[in-house]
Amino acid sequence: MSTAKPEHDAWIRRFHPAPEARTRVLCLPHAGGSASYFFPLSAALSSSVEVCAVQYPGRGERLNESAVNSLEALADQIVDAISSLRGRRLVLFGHSMGAALAFEIARRLEAQGDAPSALFVSARRAPSRPRAERFHLLSDIDLLKEIRRLNGTDSEVLADDSVLSLFLPAIRSDFTASETYSCAPGSALTCPIFTFFGDQDTDLTRDDLEAWRDHTAGDFELRGFPGGHFYIGDQVSAVAEAVLARIQPDDR
Repeated sequence: MSTAKPEHDAWIRRFHPAPEARTRVLCLPHAGGSASYFFPLSAALSSSVEVCAVQYPGRGERLNESAVNSLEALADQIVDAISSLRGRRLVLFGHSMGAALAFEIARRLEAQGDAPSALFVSARRAPSRPRAERFHLLSDIDLLKEIRRLNGTDSEVLADDSVLSLFLPAIRSDFTASETYSCAPGSALTCPIFTFFGDQDTDLTRDDLEAWRDHTAGDFELRGFPGGHFYIGDQVSAVAEAVLARIQPDDR
């Protein structure tokens, strides 16, 4: 009898399985990030919901796989990969690039008649506000400088140039996917959108964040937390509390 794991297992990390939880939160990392970024949030939400963090190709145990440099293609692959997760109430939570990716996944799920219950988007301008950055076109040296400035890649990777160079193709693919993404015209989502941000994130404006309101026919809320672009690291408890407060108790 074969013991091979289903292919979709490569995409999902469950750090704190909660088999009795009625709600799953699918977390999507930022450019250059990995599923482990959401380990602290998973711990904080544990038992209330089941956190399923997405592991993109080209990092972690998937280091030998080719990264995907199209956000739309990545959304298509993830929708296929999470078919087994859709038996329970599904909530999406994306940070930075992951926010745009979560939005595209929500669009696809809704088109299939299986809309998520809520979309949490963190530290990302609305899809209707195109990005001007073109970090993916930088030289390796300049891209490494930008990665260190943003400080969103795992510290053990940043500390070793030889290790970082192994991840650089995947990181460049992430930046390519994020920076070349263009939101195709379409109907607004029906699920609520909750937009979270760090109040010291200088890469975002209030208008950039408020524009998420135009992408849903449901409820919208804008919520700031102390910190910069990667505020979640210092605000895990507050973020977890905010997420749970927006999930109805009888649906957990």
